Amino acid sequence: MVTKSNLFNVETRIQAIPAQDWNSLLGPDSTPFVHHAFLSLLEESACVCEKTGWQPNHITLRDQDTNQLMAALPLYIKSHSYGEYVFDWAWAEAYAQHGLHYFPKALSAIPFTPVQGGRLLASTLENKKRLMEVLKSWVIEKNYSSAHILFPPNDDIEHLEKNGFMTRNSIQFHWRNQNYHHFDDFLSSLNMKRRKNIKRERRIVDDAGITFEHIPGSSASETDWLFFYQCYANTYFEHGSPPYLNQLFFQGWGQAMPDYLHLIVAQKNQQRIAASLLVVDRKQSTVYGRYWGCIESIPCLHFETAYYQAIEYCIQEKIQVFEGGAQGQHKMARGFLPVTVQSAHYIQDPSFSLAIQRFLEREKNGIGHYLDELAEHSPLKSKPSS
Repeated sequence: MVTKSNLFNVETRIQAIPAQDWNSLLGPDSTPFVHHAFLSLLEESACVCEKTGWQPNHITLRDQDTNQLMAALPLYIKSHSYGEYVFDWAWAEAYAQHGLHYFPKALSAIPFTPVQGGRLLASTLENKKRLMEVLKSWVIEKNYSSAHILFPPNDDIEHLEKNGFMTRNSIQFHWRNQNYHHFDDFLSSLNMKRRKNIKRERRIVDDAGITFEHIPGSSASETDWLFFYQCYANTYFEHGSPPYLNQLFFQGWGQAMPDYLHLIVAQKNQQRIAASLLVVDRKQSTVYGRYWGCIESIPCLHFETAYYQAIEYCIQEKIQVFEGGAQGQHKMARGFLPVTVQSAHYIQDPSFSLAIQRFLEREKNGIGHYLDELAEHSPLKSKPSS
């Protein structure tokens, strides 16, 4: 298939695309999670493959004359909706009730990672538009039910809507640095109830004799990564499910992208008992907290290891935003505030497309009411009325 001067192709292995070519398309809205090295490691470690329900089908557009990569889309054919954090199981059920198949579907997302950032990687806006057109045409050609682009940057939402995608809102909780110099500065910005609660939780951990070690990714040893994975996997198993990511992935990540990683390790009686992993994007001045685990359960240890130690790190390093992951209204009690993020959806069947559009409109109103309710429970001090 040829689109104007661009040659279209689908790669079932990102390794077939030179890393230099792929990374040359990363714009200012790109995060470490869309780097060639990260996506490649997911495939090399078999966390992402046909067996796990994430079959890579990355779309590329190359200049027909020079073979230069002009646009690319990280894309997966999904046989389920696990690991996405935008929930469409009800859509799949509706298809099944009408004797139709919702799966497989086409999904552009960062596997297992609900982080906003570039998906339509392109050298120009025109190439970005062609990428959307090619994606829709390919979905129709393959007779997939739908195409989904999860958590694209806000700037791309308007372009997606103009190209026939419906948008869906969801809520995440982010912490923002208000030029704090110390953790106490952050506490002073909170209302009395939240301030007292955080002090109480930190005191419980401190009274248990727990100390913390911060290890930059560039200094982390193989032993550090093995211990982190032990904690991460143990927490998944305790919740009754296997971990999405395996030991091979984390070891490879530590070697391939050490400058983006930061480990926080908790110790009790000189024995390691818990760990969390931060992904640090200094270009975006953002820290992503996505992974944590423990081998000994202690009250409030999760909040301290995954939230408060990370907030202290952000204050020390003058990082502006700390993203704590998807969902979790409980994060508001720890100083995080709700943020609206969006996803884009193209449904091939006109009847289902109309039904889902109506559903999304109702859902959007519901999310608006939910945000109003959350605002009433803001952890921040009330500003005096003028």
